[in-house]
Amino acid sequence: MSVWCGASRFEHLEVTRQDEVLRRMFGWKQMAVHKAFQRYFKKFSQAINQQVFTELYQWFFRQLKFDNYTLDFDSTIMTRYGSQEGASVGYNPKKPGRKSHHPLLAFVAECRMVANFWLRPGNSYTTNNFRSFLEDTLTRLQGKTIGLMRADSGFYDQAIFEYLEEKERPIQYIIATRFYQPLQRVIASNKSWWKLDEGIEIAETQYQSVGWERSRRLVMVRQHLPERPRAAGKQLRLFEEEGIYKNYQYSCYITNLTLPVEQVWRLYRQRADAENRIKELKADFAAESFSMQKFYGTEAALNFVMMAYNLMSLFRQVVLQQTKQSTLKTLRYQVLAIGSYLIKDGNATILKLSLAMKRREWFTGLWNTSQQFTLPFSVVAEKV
Repeated sequence: MSVWCGASRFEHLEVTRQDEVLRRMFGWKQMAVHKAFQRYFKKFSQAINQQVFTELYQWFFRQLKFDNYTLDFDSTIMTRYGSQEGASVGYNPKKPGRKSHHPLLAFVAECRMVANFWLRPGNSYTTNNFRSFLEDTLTRLQGKTIGLMRADSGFYDQAIFEYLEEKERPIQYIIATRFYQPLQRVIASNKSWWKLDEGIEIAETQYQSVGWERSRRLVMVRQHLPERPRAAGKQLRLFEEEGIYKNYQYSCYITNLTLPVEQVWRLYRQRADAENRIKELKADFAAESFSMQKFYGTEAALNFVMMAYNLMSLFRQVVLQQTKQSTLKTLRYQVLAIGSYLIKDGNATILKLSLAMKRREWFTGLWNTSQQFTLPFSVVAEKV
């Protein structure tokens, strides 16, 4: 609740602690000081985190009344300025040489929610513990079908491909490739490019890297820089002296999908929304700021931040029902940060809100919507 109200430090929890309306609305006898929360999170260990948040995520996603998810995996850098556990010097493009954490995240693309979050030391490679992370994500989405998995080139690894292709429970995937020299030669040797749009050409082939037991489907896209100067992708550095290759930006993907090559590319492009989710978590939900000395205490606090994000995402989609997804900062001034007080009228408690006449009808509509909806979410009495 404090995160929704703008808290970006543990000390900021004092703002909601002093709010008498919130205390009475939620039926709390009293609200804890921020030091109590810090002492509480210090009690969390790896085993407790695993138990608590597995059950919490499972409970949450059981309430969602739709299935067949698209999972997007990504990692991010959280810079640290102290000597916290797990804070190590690793890849940090914005603050080179600065200690950081390097968490893994999984997002459900359709409902814009976090499916899993693991905190890792800052010197962890992108694919470190990825198989365990994926298995844990599938456990937290127990009972749901994973229709597609997408990931960037940091997850380009043979072990990941083999795990996703296992016969017991194969998962369809699209993973961006790394531009190793053998792959660049395959791209350069390809002559069958199909024009998809102005400045965009696409192709596919079978590719077997060194050490692979079999070949896999490779989708290739190139964009002509003179026509599309802001095109994403990479150039073929192996052939940078040859003019024809300098005029193109290339993107490549390994996939086990059987869809047309154009559909594969367009499906992967939607993965970019995961980057927006990470930016929102850091900017609006202060995911980079709730840091403690204890490693698993920090992980516990951040998992509660992820749950706050999921609940707000549900609110935006089910109650607000806006075509444009407003940020939390915008919603705070539109919906949350409204002066109010409680009065007694006989046995009834009435909430008085300070709203201009022009906004009252809209706000009343939000109250009515929140009381009426049942899908895609329904809360049942269940002990967690």
